[in-house]
Amino acid sequence: MFTGLIQEVGVVKNIITQKDSAKIEINCSSSKDELKVGDSIAVNGACLTATEVTDFGFTADVMTKTLELTALGQLKIGDSLNLELAMKFSDRIGGHLVQGHVDTAAKIVSIAPSKEWTKLQIVLPGHLLKYVVAQGSICLDGVSLTIGEIETNLITVWLIPKTLEKTNLSSKKVGDLVNVEVDLLAKYVERQSNGGRSND
Repeated sequence: MFTGLIQEVGVVKNIITQKDSAKIEINCSSSKDELKVGDSIAVNGACLTATEVTDFGFTADVMTKTLELTALGQLKIGDSLNLELAMKFSDRIGGHLVQGHVDTAAKIVSIAPSKEWTKLQIVLPGHLLKYVVAQGSICLDGVSLTIGEIETNLITVWLIPKTLEKTNLSSKKVGDLVNVEVDLLAKYVERQSNGGRSND
């Protein structure tokens, strides 16, 4: 479980493609100090397991299905990555509860910078719209954000300068994909309101 508060921006050092998976080597500084082999770490919002920890960072194996369903499949050497270690029960939840289970990879369709904030818009698939509300929570590339506006399937968030400074969202361009996880609590509310049945 994570909070969506990014602890560090790492860099893709190498990607080794295998038969049913890929091995991603990630350079980072502070995250590796607390990370152990077998620990979970959110990489651009996707929960991965550290399979090796080195002086320079860590390695994670990513299954082919995960590469297909998330924006991790488009990673290149040198790309920046939002990193968050799994939360401790003693931690404050400054963002919102995030599982690291990516629901979709959504395309950025607009980025409009201004002095106070940057307006970013994504297109969300129709089947996920029932889980989002204005002023509710959404996770983009592992970053806990508040939804500003919803217009049909267009989701708007505003990024403050500190968010851009501390995450890789500052390097995103129109047309890029971001990993999206909708609010976990909304999914549970839907299931309970349907008598324990999924509405998909």
